[in-house]
Amino acid sequence: MAVKKFNPVTPGTRHKIAGTFTDITCSVPEKSLLEPKKSSGGRNHAGKMTVRYIGGGHKQMYRVIDFKRAKDGMAATVATIEYDPNRSARIALIVYADGQKSYILAPNGLKVGQTVLSGDAVAPEVGNTLSLANIPLGTVIHAIELYPGQGAVLARSAGTYAQLLAREGKYAIIKLPSGETRMVLCACRATVGAVSNPDHSLEQHGKAGRKRWLGRKPHNRGVTMNPVDHPMGGGEGRSSGGHPRSRKGLLAKGYKTRNPKKTTSKFIISKKTK
Repeated sequence: MAVKKFNPVTPGTRHKIAGTFTDITCSVPEKSLLEPKKSSGGRNHAGKMTVRYIGGGHKQMYRVIDFKRAKDGMAATVATIEYDPNRSARIALIVYADGQKSYILAPNGLKVGQTVLSGDAVAPEVGNTLSLANIPLGTVIHAIELYPGQGAVLARSAGTYAQLLAREGKYAIIKLPSGETRMVLCACRATVGAVSNPDHSLEQHGKAGRKRWLGRKPHNRGVTMNPVDHPMGGGEGRSSGGHPRSRKGLLAKGYKTRNPKKTTSKFIISKKTK
Protein backbone atom coordinates (compact mmCIF):
# COMPACT_ATOMS: atom_id res chain seq x y z
CA MET A 1 0.00 0.00 0.00
CA ALA A 2 1.13 3.55 -0.72
CA VAL A 3 0.11 6.99 0.46
CA LYS A 4 -1.03 10.01 -1.54
CA LYS A 5 -0.58 13.72 -1.01
CA PHE A 6 -3.21 16.30 -1.91
CA ASN A 7 -3.07 19.65 -3.65
CA PRO A 8 -3.66 22.39 -1.05
CA VAL A 9 -7.00 23.49 -2.51
CA THR A 10 -8.40 23.80 1.04
CA PRO A 11 -6.70 24.28 4.43
CA GLY A 12 -7.67 20.70 5.33
CA THR A 13 -5.84 19.20 2.36
CA ARG A 14 -2.68 21.30 2.67
CA HIS A 15 -0.93 18.83 4.97
CA LYS A 16 -3.15 15.80 4.39
CA ILE A 17 -1.47 12.48 3.62
CA ALA A 18 -3.85 9.54 3.29
CA GLY A 19 -3.68 5.89 2.32
CA THR A 20 -4.63 4.79 -1.16
CA PHE A 21 -6.66 1.70 -0.14
CA THR A 22 -5.44 -0.10 -3.25
CA ASP A 23 -5.05 -3.31 -1.23
CA ILE A 24 -8.75 -3.37 -0.25
CA THR A 25 -10.71 -5.90 -2.30
CA CYS A 26 -14.15 -5.67 -0.65
CA SER A 27 -16.10 -2.80 0.89
CA VAL A 28 -18.92 -4.82 2.52
CA PRO A 29 -17.95 -6.81 5.64
CA GLU A 30 -19.05 -10.37 6.40
CA LYS A 31 -22.32 -9.92 8.31
CA SER A 32 -21.97 -13.10 10.40
CA LEU A 33 -18.70 -11.78 11.88
CA LEU A 34 -20.02 -8.38 12.97
CA GLU A 35 -20.94 -7.34 16.48
CA PRO A 36 -22.41 -4.04 17.70
CA LYS A 37 -19.90 -1.69 19.27
CA LYS A 38 -21.19 0.83 21.76
CA SER A 39 -19.10 3.97 22.20
CA SER A 40 -18.56 5.00 25.81
CA GLY A 41 -17.69 8.68 25.40
CA GLY A 42 -14.99 8.11 28.01
CA ARG A 43 -17.56 7.31 30.72
CA ASN A 44 -17.68 4.32 33.06
CA HIS A 45 -20.66 2.21 34.16
CA ALA A 46 -21.84 4.99 36.49
CA GLY A 47 -21.80 7.60 33.76
CA LYS A 48 -18.79 9.40 35.21
CA MET A 49 -16.16 10.65 32.74
CA THR A 50 -12.99 8.73 33.52
CA VAL A 51 -11.10 9.33 30.25
CA ARG A 52 -11.05 12.84 28.81
CA TYR A 53 -11.14 13.94 25.16
CA ILE A 54 -13.24 10.99 23.93
CA GLY A 55 -16.64 11.39 22.32
CA GLY A 56 -18.56 11.51 19.06
CA GLY A 57 -17.09 9.78 16.04
CA HIS A 58 -18.62 7.67 13.32
CA LYS A 59 -20.73 4.69 14.28
CA GLN A 60 -18.74 1.44 13.95
CA MET A 61 -19.38 -2.29 14.00
CA TYR A 62 -16.80 -4.58 15.55
CA ARG A 63 -15.22 -7.24 13.33
CA VAL A 64 -14.64 -10.46 15.30
CA ILE A 65 -10.99 -11.40 14.71
CA ASP A 66 -9.71 -14.95 15.23
CA PHE A 67 -6.53 -14.35 17.24
CA LYS A 68 -6.17 -18.02 18.26
CA ARG A 69 -6.12 -19.72 14.82
CA ALA A 70 -6.98 -23.06 16.49
CA LYS A 71 -8.26 -25.02 13.43
CA ASP A 72 -5.05 -26.98 12.91
CA GLY A 73 -4.33 -28.71 9.63
CA MET A 74 -7.39 -27.36 7.82
CA ALA A 75 -6.64 -25.22 4.78
CA ALA A 76 -8.29 -21.82 4.52
CA THR A 77 -8.53 -19.68 1.41
CA VAL A 78 -8.25 -15.90 1.56
CA ALA A 79 -11.52 -14.49 0.21
CA THR A 80 -11.07 -10.74 0.72
CA ILE A 81 -8.75 -8.10 2.16
CA GLU A 82 -10.82 -5.54 4.06
CA TYR A 83 -10.59 -2.26 5.97
CA ASP A 84 -11.24 -2.45 9.71
CA PRO A 85 -12.25 0.80 11.46
CA ASN A 86 -11.24 -0.66 14.83
CA ARG A 87 -7.54 -1.14 14.05
CA SER A 88 -4.76 0.27 11.90
CA ALA A 89 -3.98 -3.02 10.12
CA ARG A 90 -5.98 -4.63 7.32
CA ILE A 91 -7.98 -7.79 7.99
CA ALA A 92 -8.47 -10.81 5.75
CA LEU A 93 -11.60 -12.93 5.45
CA ILE A 94 -10.63 -16.59 5.20
CA VAL A 95 -12.90 -19.51 4.34
CA TYR A 96 -11.97 -22.94 5.72
CA ALA A 97 -12.47 -26.17 3.82
CA ASP A 98 -15.54 -26.97 5.96
CA GLY A 99 -17.15 -23.63 5.02
CA GLN A 100 -16.48 -21.74 8.25
CA LYS A 101 -15.48 -18.08 7.83
CA SER A 102 -13.11 -16.10 10.02
CA TYR A 103 -11.33 -12.77 10.07
CA ILE A 104 -7.58 -12.71 10.68
CA LEU A 105 -4.98 -9.96 10.74
CA ALA A 106 -3.74 -9.65 7.17
CA PRO A 107 0.05 -10.04 6.88
CA ASN A 108 1.90 -7.82 4.44
CA GLY A 109 1.85 -9.43 0.99
CA LEU A 110 -1.17 -11.68 1.57
CA LYS A 111 -3.22 -12.02 -1.61
CA VAL A 112 -6.78 -13.11 -2.39
CA GLY A 113 -6.89 -16.79 -3.32
CA GLN A 114 -3.85 -17.66 -1.21
CA THR A 115 -4.07 -20.60 1.21
CA VAL A 116 -3.17 -20.23 4.88
CA LEU A 117 -2.77 -22.94 7.51
CA SER A 118 -2.24 -23.29 11.22
CA GLY A 119 -0.62 -26.04 13.27
CA ASP A 120 2.84 -27.32 14.15
CA ALA A 121 3.24 -29.39 10.97
CA VAL A 122 2.73 -26.54 8.47
CA ALA A 123 5.41 -24.71 6.51
CA PRO A 124 6.66 -21.38 7.93
CA GLU A 125 5.19 -19.29 5.11
CA VAL A 126 3.55 -15.87 5.22
CA GLY A 127 0.13 -16.08 6.86
CA ASN A 128 0.67 -19.49 8.47
CA THR A 129 0.41 -19.81 12.25
CA LEU A 130 2.58 -22.25 14.20
CA SER A 131 4.32 -22.53 17.54
CA LEU A 132 7.61 -20.72 18.16
CA ALA A 133 9.30 -24.11 18.54
CA ASN A 134 8.73 -24.82 14.83
CA ILE A 135 9.57 -21.43 13.32
CA PRO A 136 13.13 -21.04 11.90
CA LEU A 137 15.42 -18.64 13.75
CA GLY A 138 15.58 -15.16 12.26
CA THR A 139 12.02 -15.32 10.91
CA VAL A 140 9.88 -12.17 10.97
CA ILE A 141 6.68 -12.86 12.92
CA HIS A 142 3.63 -11.06 14.29
CA ALA A 143 0.46 -11.81 16.31
CA ILE A 144 2.39 -13.51 19.10
CA GLU A 145 0.91 -15.20 22.15
CA LEU A 146 2.29 -14.58 25.65
CA TYR A 147 0.68 -17.71 27.09
CA PRO A 148 -0.20 -20.90 25.16
CA GLY A 149 -3.80 -20.80 23.92
CA GLN A 150 -4.30 -17.18 25.00
CA GLY A 151 -4.50 -15.73 21.52
CA ALA A 152 -2.29 -13.13 19.87
CA VAL A 153 -1.44 -10.08 21.99
CA LEU A 154 1.95 -8.84 20.69
CA ALA A 155 2.85 -7.13 17.38
CA ARG A 156 -0.67 -6.59 16.03
CA SER A 157 -0.74 -2.99 14.76
CA ALA A 158 -0.06 -1.86 11.20
CA GLY A 159 3.44 -2.51 9.87
CA THR A 160 4.79 -4.03 13.09
CA TYR A 161 6.74 -7.25 13.39
CA ALA A 162 8.97 -9.12 15.80
CA GLN A 163 11.95 -11.35 15.11
CA LEU A 164 12.69 -14.78 16.51
CA LEU A 165 16.32 -14.61 17.68
CA ALA A 166 17.06 -17.84 19.54
CA ARG A 167 15.72 -20.72 21.61
CA GLU A 168 16.93 -21.75 25.06
CA GLY A 169 15.25 -24.78 26.58
CA LYS A 170 11.51 -24.29 26.65
CA TYR A 171 11.78 -20.56 25.92
CA ALA A 172 12.16 -18.63 22.67
CA ILE A 173 13.88 -15.24 22.60
CA ILE A 174 12.14 -12.65 20.46
CA LYS A 175 12.84 -9.00 19.71
CA LEU A 176 9.65 -6.94 19.87
CA PRO A 177 8.79 -3.83 17.82
CA SER A 178 9.62 -1.62 20.84
CA GLY A 179 13.20 -2.94 20.84
CA GLU A 180 12.55 -5.04 23.93
CA THR A 181 14.07 -8.53 23.92
CA ARG A 182 12.18 -11.07 26.00
CA MET A 183 11.61 -14.77 26.51
CA VAL A 184 8.33 -16.40 25.50
CA LEU A 185 7.38 -20.05 25.89
CA CYS A 186 8.08 -22.10 22.76
CA ALA A 187 4.57 -23.51 22.99
CA CYS A 188 3.14 -20.08 22.20
CA ARG A 189 2.03 -19.42 18.65
CA ALA A 190 2.88 -16.69 16.17
CA THR A 191 2.07 -15.89 12.56
CA VAL A 192 4.81 -15.64 9.94
CA GLY A 193 5.31 -12.25 8.27
CA ALA A 194 4.83 -8.59 9.15
CA VAL A 195 1.46 -6.92 9.68
CA SER A 196 -0.13 -5.24 6.66
CA ASN A 197 -0.52 -1.51 5.98
CA PRO A 198 3.11 -0.55 6.75
CA ASP A 199 2.62 3.03 5.49
CA HIS A 200 0.07 3.82 8.19
CA SER A 201 2.70 5.76 10.16
CA LEU A 202 3.14 8.18 7.23
CA GLU A 203 -0.48 9.32 7.23
CA GLN A 204 -1.46 12.81 8.42
CA HIS A 205 -5.01 13.85 9.17
CA GLY A 206 -4.67 17.33 7.72
CA LYS A 207 -7.48 18.83 9.82
CA ALA A 208 -8.96 18.49 13.28
CA GLY A 209 -12.26 17.26 11.84
CA ARG A 210 -10.76 13.90 10.91
CA LYS A 211 -9.86 13.33 14.56
CA ARG A 212 -13.47 14.08 15.47
CA TRP A 213 -14.61 11.43 12.97
CA LEU A 214 -12.42 8.98 14.87
CA GLY A 215 -13.99 9.91 18.19
CA ARG A 216 -11.28 12.23 19.57
CA LYS A 217 -12.23 15.61 21.06
CA PRO A 218 -9.86 18.60 21.29
CA HIS A 219 -7.02 17.99 23.72
CA ASN A 220 -6.07 20.75 26.16
CA ARG A 221 -2.50 21.02 27.42
CA GLY A 222 -1.95 21.19 31.15
CA VAL A 223 -0.03 24.47 30.98
CA THR A 224 -3.06 26.23 29.49
CA MET A 225 -5.23 25.37 32.51
CA ASN A 226 -5.63 27.02 35.89
CA PRO A 227 -3.84 25.70 38.98
CA VAL A 228 -7.12 24.23 40.27
CA ASP A 229 -7.40 22.08 37.12
CA HIS A 230 -3.85 20.82 36.61
CA PRO A 231 -0.50 20.75 38.47
CA MET A 232 1.13 22.50 35.50
CA GLY A 233 -1.51 25.21 35.26
CA GLY A 234 -1.33 28.89 36.22
CA GLY A 235 1.48 31.40 36.06
CA GLU A 236 1.90 34.67 34.24
CA GLY A 237 2.08 34.46 30.46
CA ARG A 238 3.36 31.29 28.80
CA SER A 239 5.02 29.70 31.81
CA SER A 240 6.28 26.14 31.34
CA GLY A 241 4.65 24.79 34.48
CA GLY A 242 7.65 22.96 35.92
CA HIS A 243 8.27 19.26 35.42
CA PRO A 244 5.87 17.53 32.98
CA ARG A 245 3.28 15.59 34.90
CA SER A 246 -0.22 14.23 34.59
CA ARG A 247 -3.38 15.74 36.04
CA LYS A 248 -2.94 13.52 39.11
CA GLY A 249 0.66 14.62 39.58
CA LEU A 250 2.38 11.55 38.07
CA LEU A 251 5.64 12.54 36.43
CA ALA A 252 5.94 12.03 32.67
CA LYS A 253 8.78 12.15 30.11
CA GLY A 254 10.95 9.35 31.45
CA TYR A 255 9.38 8.49 34.81
CA LYS A 256 9.14 4.71 34.93
CA THR A 257 5.64 3.48 35.76
CA ARG A 258 6.27 -0.28 35.48
CA ASN A 259 6.10 -2.13 38.80
CA PRO A 260 9.67 -3.28 39.62
CA LYS A 261 8.26 -6.29 41.49
CA LYS A 262 6.25 -7.53 38.50
CA THR A 263 6.71 -11.30 38.20
CA THR A 264 7.12 -11.26 34.40
CA SER A 265 10.14 -8.93 34.59
CA LYS A 266 12.39 -11.99 34.79
CA PHE A 267 11.49 -12.83 31.19
CA ILE A 268 12.71 -9.47 29.86
CA ILE A 269 16.34 -9.69 28.70
CA SER A 270 16.78 -6.09 27.52
CA LYS A 271 14.33 -3.24 27.96
CA LYS A 272 12.59 -1.38 25.17
CA THR A 273 14.37 1.40 23.34
CA LYS A 274 11.37 3.25 21.87
